[in-house]
Amino acid sequence: MITEIARFASATMSPLLMPFYGVFIASWISPLCLQPIGVQMKLTLITLGVTCVTPIMFIAILQNLNIIKDKRLDDPKERTLPYGFALVCYLALAAYFAYIHQPMWMVMFAAGGALTLLVTLLVNRVWKISAHAAGVAGVTTMLYQIKAMNLEVIEPVWMVGILLFSIVCCGVVGSARIVLGKHSLGQVVAGYLNGIVCVSLLMRLFG
Repeated sequence: MITEIARFASATMSPLLMPFYGVFIASWISPLCLQPIGVQMKLTLITLGVTCVTPIMFIAILQNLNIIKDKRLDDPKERTLPYGFALVCYLALAAYFAYIHQPMWMVMFAAGGALTLLVTLLVNRVWKISAHAAGVAGVTTMLYQIKAMNLEVIEPVWMVGILLFSIVCCGVVGSARIVLGKHSLGQVVAGYLNGIVCVSLLMRLFG
């Protein structure tokens, strides 16, 4: 039962889904909610397509070409191409946000995700850092920065509740990766730090 729960948590909080979750939540708790609902939906769906669907399709192509053996990328040596491609997707999303004049903090959230991926890609060559932990920590950091920059448009108690829920998700994801034997505690903690530092750095300096 615990293993099944861990697999469910890993799947539903995959790094590929984190930008989508982040943009979706931000579109309701920040000044982004002042935009027409159609614009909010467009931003959310484009984020899902660029940072989730497109990388998944790329991984499927690599698997069909026998360049990688497992779509779950359990072998660190098989992560270079998929991570590199996802990095390009994150940069493309950041550029798109800038092009359509979204707030700079939103642009920097996407850019922070790209920086997180770059660090993960480089560290992964010598050590298997947790991308799951980095992803969920990055979204949590974005929520914290929205609060810290006084950008929330919801009641403080709801904002705190969302933050606490996100922190709980961090713990659930990290525990799931350890239960499944995918990462050690150190690798999960390093993933958290990666997501926190990269997203905080760009959102605070340039957002």
